[in-house]
Amino acid sequence: MKTQDTFKFAETHEWASIEDDELVWVGISNHAQEALGDVMFFQAPKIGQQVKPGEAIAAIESVKAASDIHAPIGGEIIALNDEMDASPEIINEKPYAVWLFKIKPTSVDSLTSDLSALLSLAQYESGPGA
Repeated sequence: MKTQDTFKFAETHEWASIEDDELVWVGISNHAQEALGDVMFFQAPKIGQQVKPGEAIAAIESVKAASDIHAPIGGEIIALNDEMDASPEIINEKPYAVWLFKIKPTSVDSLTSDLSALLSLAQYESGPGA
C-alpha cells in the first residue's frame, strides 16, 4: 500500500503518486480536506482531456467552500474515481487513500520534470500544508 511519505505535493494541495511507473494517481491532501470541511460534490475532469501542470481542471465543493483541483503533472486524464460520484464525502475520511483521477504523463522526461517541481511530504508540511 502506498504511504503519504512517498507522495509528491503541489502547493495547491493536490498529491501525486506514481503507479507502476506509468500512471499518476491524483488526490487532495489532508490539509485541503480539513480546510474544505464536509465535501458534497466533485466535478471531475473529462476522460481524454489533455492537461498541463498547475492547470485548474476540476472542482470540489463542500458546505463551506468550493475549490479548484489542479493537475500536478501534464498528460492525459485516463481514469476517474467513480466512488466520488456516489460518495464524495469519502475524501474527508481518507484523503490519502482516495484518488480523484489518474493522469498518463506526456512522456517520461516530462513526468520527471513535473515531479521535480512538486514538494516532498516534509516540504509540504513545513510550507503550504502546515
